[in-house]
Amino acid sequence: MSPRVLHYVDSSRPGGIETHLVQLLPALRRAGIGAELLLHRRYGPHPMVEALAAAGVPVRHLGGRARALPGLLRARPGTVLHTHGYKAGLLGRLAARLAGVPAVSTMHSGASGGGRVGLWTALDRATAGLGTEVVVSPAQCARHPRAVLVPNGIALPAAMAPPGRRVAFVGRMAEEKGPLAFARLARALPAQDFVAFGDGPLLEAARAEAGGCVAFRGGVPDMAGHWPGIGLLVMPSVFEGLPMAALEAMARGIPVAAYAVGGLPGLLADCGFLALPGDEAALARAVADWAEEAPQARALRRQRCRDRVTERHDIAMTAAALAALYDRVTGAAADAAPAPDAA
Repeated sequence: MSPRVLHYVDSSRPGGIETHLVQLLPALRRAGIGAELLLHRRYGPHPMVEALAAAGVPVRHLGGRARALPGLLRARPGTVLHTHGYKAGLLGRLAARLAGVPAVSTMHSGASGGGRVGLWTALDRATAGLGTEVVVSPAQCARHPRAVLVPNGIALPAAMAPPGRRVAFVGRMAEEKGPLAFARLARALPAQDFVAFGDGPLLEAARAEAGGCVAFRGGVPDMAGHWPGIGLLVMPSVFEGLPMAALEAMARGIPVAAYAVGGLPGLLADCGFLALPGDEAALARAVADWAEEAPQARALRRQRCRDRVTERHDIAMTAAALAALYDRVTGAAADAAPAPDAA
């Protein structure tokens, strides 16, 4: 019997984790896993919830009451709790331990941050051993040596996007994603057409830094309708795991220029452009090299991008790897359970 898996997350807006869940949960259900979404709190309308509900994935929420989680898990024998994000990771693993059910936590990576976010992140990492850790790129294995590597995947689009000319940023306008570096890049290359998708605390600072050289589109619930026309995705991130935006772009034949962080070096080898972290001049040269690429070379690069995702990051592969992991942790939990008293 396949396990029932509650994917637990605290989310108020779209982002990489949310895109991952929208792709993953329907794929798990197609693979025979009873995957459901559990929101810590309902903050209002959410594109992730709407997309999963439309795909037939059950969605429930705790109303912000973490103390209710152990009881919910006890009432659902055979459940695995799979957490995403630092807050859900900490609260979920503690609740799973109290309820006596297995916990799995995907460590999506990112900046530690300061203040309350930094505290939550530190506590999340300190308690990671209470469950089975999953990492999404080999670069994370040094920080999580006991983790299971399950690379992110996506549902492959039917075809590549038509060749585009715009240079795009897709992500949260926060320090770890480098939106100010992207804005400076646009000012340094005024002949190119730059566009940015995303919102966050640095949005207004990025607008000011860009000096009118970037078209800011704000946050969008789904990039599917925006990829056509984009020719290059730029990711000046200082922290990454294996970013969903890069996979989505490459599956459509859109190459990526990025700093060599997280899983990006392995992903972009032979089909993208890499610069040392923080080297804005090198990133600018990468964009210029892309702009000057001959049509035949560009077509070959686009196909290599598509092939890389098709061969290594189909969401069905991710779902199959996680299904095997769930079977393993539920089997281990059953073996560890005390034997019933003899009659």
